[in-house]
Order: sequence, then structure tokens, then C-alpha cells
Amino acid sequence: MKLDEFVLENWLNPAANSPKNKVYLGGSCVLPMTVEELFELTGENLDSFLEDLKKMTLGYGFFAGTPRLREAVAKLYKGVTAEDVILVHGGTGANNTVVYTLIEPSDNVISIMPNYQQYYSIPRSIGAEVREIDLKPEDGYKLNLSEVRKAVDSNTKAIMLTNPNNPTGSLLELEEMQELVEIAKSVDAWIVCDEMYRGLKKEYMPSMADLYDKAIVTCSSSKIYSMAGTRCGWNICPDPSVFDPEVRWELFNRRSYDSICGGVFDEWIFAIALEHADKIFERSRNIVEHNKAIVDKWLDGHKYLHQYADAYGTTYLIHYDLNVDSEKFCDDLLDQKGVLICHGDCFYLPHTFRLSLSHAEELEKGLTLIDEYIEELISQGKAINR
Repeated sequence: MKLDEFVLENWLNPAANSPKNKVYLGGSCVLPMTVEELFELTGENLDSFLEDLKKMTLGYGFFAGTPRLREAVAKLYKGVTAEDVILVHGGTGANNTVVYTLIEPSDNVISIMPNYQQYYSIPRSIGAEVREIDLKPEDGYKLNLSEVRKAVDSNTKAIMLTNPNNPTGSLLELEEMQELVEIAKSVDAWIVCDEMYRGLKKEYMPSMADLYDKAIVTCSSSKIYSMAGTRCGWNICPDPSVFDPEVRWELFNRRSYDSICGGVFDEWIFAIALEHADKIFERSRNIVEHNKAIVDKWLDGHKYLHQYADAYGTTYLIHYDLNVDSEKFCDDLLDQKGVLICHGDCFYLPHTFRLSLSHAEELEKGLTLIDEYIEELISQGKAINR
């Protein structure tokens, strides 16, 4: 079977590169750092780095990934070793690797929606049955675990989700994660968890890798690490002695089909960043909290816009009371006002848009232009009175 169109990436990426894009509020990565800013933040010696860079050999890197980076990634978790870390090409590479490794045509998969499209379109393309569990605005986009319990059966290969959720930002807290693990254990299913947005709380945020031997976690250098251009991603695959010992080898084998090794420069500079992960997290947290306060003030009492989730990611999902479909809403906003936000149809959520809390140097200007656009729609009789 052919893959479905990758709706989010095929719409957002061309729009982001369009000359019409003057105020970018559509992304989900925290404002990227320059190399100079990274070294100022970490306190590492930039001159020494540049001297070493001149001597770098531009051949293949380590096929399993740079040991220094694998060690740094492992320290982001509890009880994870460098041997549990499989380095891949970006977050999409991490998701591709695990889905294609685990899923067979005879399986069923539980996909917690909204979800990143790789977690439902790829299983369908393989021939697996995908059972969707919808997060609902009236529940604050929190997962109803009783629905998951009813949906799984002995043929369920994996429960797939993002935590914190993209685009709503809703979070499974520790007790909820533990209950989801018990549900997975009851049918011997895997949990595949995209944790790209994990790390914005001041305290340690539990990972599925901490809780379940049959959890495979994906993450990358983008989102809260502000280094999407380095294209470093990873799978956390627990000790194979406690489950099928072939799975870790199969993940490495699949990775070899997609990318023989990572970029030597990418893995080197990202390892430097992760060795100061506390400083990266603090920077990202400050940016997101600052922007969240601005957006919360804007939304407070807004007649036509609503946000329902207690968000712990880098975006808000905003519902609007206007009789315009989501893609047209965002296309026209870009055309008329030069503001780019991500339309909710990318996540099969009509009459919504995803707003960045993280890549918004001109946030207040953009919010003002969105209000101008909404006023114009109201004057055209597009308002929905509730």
C-alpha cells in the first residue's frame, strides 16, 4: 500500500519557505541557536572547537553513533545506558525505524489522536489495523484510559502516542503513564512514545523508558533542544534480555537501510549541547513560558478563540468560532497578513490552528494581525455565535 500524503509536513514546510511568511508562528521548535550562542550558553571554548573542526575527518562516523553522544543521551533518562541508545537521522528517522521494525500486516495498533502522522499512516500502509483513541477538548485533551483498555486485545502490537502531545501540549502524568503501562502489559503490547517535547518542566519529567521494559521512546535534537538542523534523533530501546532479544538488532538493521551512520559534525556539536542539557532546558523553558504568558493574556476573554489543554509542549491548539475551514483560514491569513500558523486539518481537527509558543520573535505583532484578520471575517458574516 502507498503512504498517505504527509499532510503537516507537505503543507507547513513550503509555507514556511514562502516569501509571504513575514511572521512565523507555525513551528514547534524552540527558537534555534547560533553556534556562537550555543557556546556562550554552555561555557565551552569556541576557539578550541573551531581549531578541532579544521582537523575533522569527513569520512563515515561511528555506525552505531558517536559514543560521546550516546552517553549524553542516556543521561537524559533514569536507568538507561549508552547501549540502549540507537542514534538515527532526526525524529522522523526515529519514528520510521521503530514503526517499520515492529509492525506487521496482521497486527493492530492503538494510535492516540491527535498524533504524529507516522504513527497511524505507516501502520496502515503496512496493512495493520489502526484503532484511534481521540483526545477530546471537553476533557482538556487528557487521555481517557478506560477507552484504551477497551480498545486493546491480544492482537495489539503497540500503543503509539506523543507525550507531551503535539499539537495540544497535554501531558500524561506519572500515574497515568503507569496505568497505560499496566494496560499494555495486560495484552503484552509495546508502547511507542514520541517524547520530542519532554523536558520543559523544572522537575524531572518521567519517560516511558523509565517505566516499561517494552517501551521504545523516540526523540531528537529539534523541538526543545533548538538544534533541528543537526538532524540527530534516537530510539531508547531497553535491555533486550527482558524481552525479544532480536528487537534491538532489528532496529539497528532497519536503521542501516535508512542511514548507514549519522553526520560526524552533527553528532559532535549536539553531544556538546547535551552535556549541558540543564542549560538548554532552562533556555527553552524561559522562552516558552514568556511566550505562553503573552498568548494567555491575548486569549483571556477572547470571544472567538478558545484553548482547552493544560499545555506542557511548545504549542497551543486554538479553537475558533468562525465559519471557515482550517486550511483556508491559515492560507488566507498568510496571504493577507503575512502570518503563518499551522492549520488544524493537519491533525484532523477542524476549526483549529496550532500556534507556536517557541519560535516567535514577533509574537505580539502576529497576534495583532490575527485579530485584524478575525475582525475582517466577522464583518463578512463568518462569526459563529455560541
